[in-house]
Amino acid sequence: MSVDQRPDEAEAASTEPPVAGISRQIKLVIGLLLAASFVMILNETIMGVALPKLMTELSVSAATAQWLTTAFMLTMAVVIPTTGLILQRFTTRAVFIAAMSLFTGGTLIAAVSPSFSFLVAARVIQASGTAVMLPLLITTVLTFVPADRRGRTMGLITIVISVAPAVGPTFSGFILSVLDWRWMFLSVLPIATLSLVVGAVLVKNITEPKSVRFDLLSILLSALTFGGLIYGLSSIGEAATSEVRMSPVIPVGVGVIALVLFVHRQLVLQRRDAALMDLRPFRNRTFVIGVAMMLVSMGALFGTLILLPIYLQNVLGLSTLDTGLVLLPGGLAMGLIAPIIGRLFDRFGPRPLVIPGAVVVASALGLLTLLDETSSTQFVLAVNLALSIGLGFMMTPLMTSALGSLRPELYSHGSAIVNTLQQLAGAAGTALFITIMSTGTADNLAEGMGEAAAQSGGIHNAFLCGAALAVVALGASFLVKRPPEPEAAEAPSAL
Repeated sequence: MSVDQRPDEAEAASTEPPVAGISRQIKLVIGLLLAASFVMILNETIMGVALPKLMTELSVSAATAQWLTTAFMLTMAVVIPTTGLILQRFTTRAVFIAAMSLFTGGTLIAAVSPSFSFLVAARVIQASGTAVMLPLLITTVLTFVPADRRGRTMGLITIVISVAPAVGPTFSGFILSVLDWRWMFLSVLPIATLSLVVGAVLVKNITEPKSVRFDLLSILLSALTFGGLIYGLSSIGEAATSEVRMSPVIPVGVGVIALVLFVHRQLVLQRRDAALMDLRPFRNRTFVIGVAMMLVSMGALFGTLILLPIYLQNVLGLSTLDTGLVLLPGGLAMGLIAPIIGRLFDRFGPRPLVIPGAVVVASALGLLTLLDETSSTQFVLAVNLALSIGLGFMMTPLMTSALGSLRPELYSHGSAIVNTLQQLAGAAGTALFITIMSTGTADNLAEGMGEAAAQSGGIHNAFLCGAALAVVALGASFLVKRPPEPEAAEAPSAL
């Protein structure tokens, strides 16, 4: 909705609750989107610890079982770039129902899958719905929440982004310790179904869709670009620890070539507002700095999340469930402080939060370089807790300032860009950390070290690289600025 269509402040004050500044209808929609996003992201992270059991029960190899996570990730990479246009062309209600229907249907198919192929197909269907939900949530918040309350509302999104991945492995570890693997999906299915039914009844149209064309060539180039890059980057990590069917150079090369063509195509199409992913947000300095810092932070986070379980299980000898319990407090802490960070952002802006957060992250990654085969789980828990708190100080302010600096008509495209690049950052961070760890481990083994000591040394090298990246992010944190404060859009009165 354009600025010209918005009521003046006096009219807004008469129609909105004076305390909250957000209508009940918008609160309801955001609440439902938060709940749905939490369930979807939780589902995204439950599969990792389940792979060994699924390999046994479905009689598949490790390389084959990995497709349960790879197929999900690739689907996200292909669908997310299209969300900018989807959110413009269709109403909030239509997008919500479609996304939840896909996710719920995929969850049901997964729960009753008779074979591995059906389970992979179910994960693809789930991912198709998941890819749309978070951009829908972020765009709704940016469009309808006033700028002076945007930080605390984005803090709620940070809870979803941080707590769900932290709870996922612990949740699935507990389920698998007492129940069949199908209960990972059966336990989520009632919540997904309830969200779908409640949303279908209560969510109304709060946006005005406009006629935009889907450019088929852009969609194909987007799939090749982001699918190729993420698959290739993930394969680098896999190639460092196991055999892969294809050299990572091939999909990465295809992705890079497609990226050049994709960017050129979008620059041409955006001249007439017809781009699949409008790239004009990159003209905004605040957006670029915020997104760049988010990518470095997400790369470090994903790399840490992949290395710490390896360290805890292979070096210290912890079980899968115990590993999840050690890492759980970090994710919970990030979620608990998110609303507080959001309120502080609304009052003081991003820089007083991002700078100390970057200092804590760099310090925590530096402390993780001290890990060896004699380190205690208490030390790992404490440092991971500090790292999570530092990231919590950074994520909400960076996301809010970066996306809040855009013009309203670019919110959906900015959200699509951020979510797409986060997927790339996660894949790149994982590939970087795993490759450095594996190379260092192999060198140590060649020198005659024991297996635990060799892997501990490789992990030390990877965290050293992570600490260097965090120092770069710390330097960039001084460039972060508070975004301008445009008024939030008003929900249509006739629904």
